[in-house]
Amino acid sequence: MALIHLEGVAKTYAAGRARVEALKPLNLMIDDGEYVAIMGPSGSGKSTLMNIIGCLDTPTAGRYRLAGSDVSVLDDDRLSAVRNAEIGYVFQTFNLLPRSDALRNVELPLVYAGLGARDRRARAERALAEVGLADRAHHRPPELSGGERQRVAIARALVTDPRLLLADEPTGNLDSQTGAEIMMLIERIWTAGRTVVLVTHEEEIAARARRVLRLRDGHVVSDARRPAESAPRETGR
Repeated sequence: MALIHLEGVAKTYAAGRARVEALKPLNLMIDDGEYVAIMGPSGSGKSTLMNIIGCLDTPTAGRYRLAGSDVSVLDDDRLSAVRNAEIGYVFQTFNLLPRSDALRNVELPLVYAGLGARDRRARAERALAEVGLADRAHHRPPELSGGERQRVAIARALVTDPRLLLADEPTGNLDSQTGAEIMMLIERIWTAGRTVVLVTHEEEIAARARRVLRLRDGHVVSDARRPAESAPRETGR
């Protein structure tokens, strides 16, 4: 079943009097449970595509269906509700609140969702345990290593139990060993049944995905899949 379905999706930006075609009309389907990497040089359209998939931006042409719903026609409030319910985000720069401890950072999406304090705390504690940071819940970001901060960011992305995890250069600020550990964690998240889409410029990172999309000048120029793994995995969250 297609979780992500783009039909003729394009994005044009105004730059003064000029118009920039960041993304030319493209069709794309990503099934529930896939693990996809998006690659391309600067200006290729990969960040624009990621923002549209993540409902952070809307296309100027075409239709985007997420889990069967046409999100390309939603207003900002309804898009925000979709983002909070369906999508978890992991960023290169972590985007954590420096004065709040790990537990509070992870709780934030649940605050926006309107959950009570007791439920928020319980779910945030479970999410931190899932990424191996149960014992660091009351440490603030400056007291954590880069890898620990990214784990907190991943826990925050998972705390609403989203179907889709989006990761934008998730290892960009980490050393190679820590980056490999984060990618193993992301693979475990995928194996547990979530759909994972990540943007990366590193071939080694992209090679861990089961499908690699390459963009250039706003077009998908390559769509390569690895052979299906023999090990069973959960799907259809």
